[in-house]
Amino acid sequence: MAKSTEIKSDSTEDKRVRCAWAGNDALMRRYHDEEWGVPQRDSRALWEVLMLEGFQAGLSWQTILRKREAFRKAFRGFDPVKVAKFGETEIARLMSDEGIIRSRAKIKATLAGARIFLEMQSAGEDFSDWLWGMVGGKPLLNATGVAPAKTALSEAMSAALKKRGFKFVGPVIVYAFMQATGMMNDHSEVCFRRAQVGRKKKA
Repeated sequence: MAKSTEIKSDSTEDKRVRCAWAGNDALMRRYHDEEWGVPQRDSRALWEVLMLEGFQAGLSWQTILRKREAFRKAFRGFDPVKVAKFGETEIARLMSDEGIIRSRAKIKATLAGARIFLEMQSAGEDFSDWLWGMVGGKPLLNATGVAPAKTALSEAMSAALKKRGFKFVGPVIVYAFMQATGMMNDHSEVCFRRAQVGRKKKA
């Protein structure tokens, strides 16, 4: 994601320079412009992104993004309380849902992830505070101009998540999660969003 490109919108000429991965797809551009890299501090929302990043394993984010609304419907708005109660009947329903990625392992990992989230909550641990604490509580800026696949920090966060029992949270997936949720500002140096995201205040 290190390179950027100039994109033109469908309606009016848009000469703003974006990260190259946003491409010319309207959905990807909207995601890039409105969500990617914006600091997210809501625990439930962070959990949702982490689960979706897990479903992305071996696939493209564009595939997940196109199916996101179907995922949200299938997983009851990614409400951990509801998802934690899913049993074999719900797993069978999800496995027959053509709108999502029908991986039994990833589905079961999401159910387990909901239970872990609730266990942490019951123990007085805020999921958002726990995650953000690993990056020092504030967004980090990638000053290299090159987005790596993983970092020592994503490896540490991956290990912490695995220790809790989360699945599909390898260091590459976790780094993508950090980028998406604004823990790491990885917008390229020429992207118009780099400075804008940097000005975002804590939620």
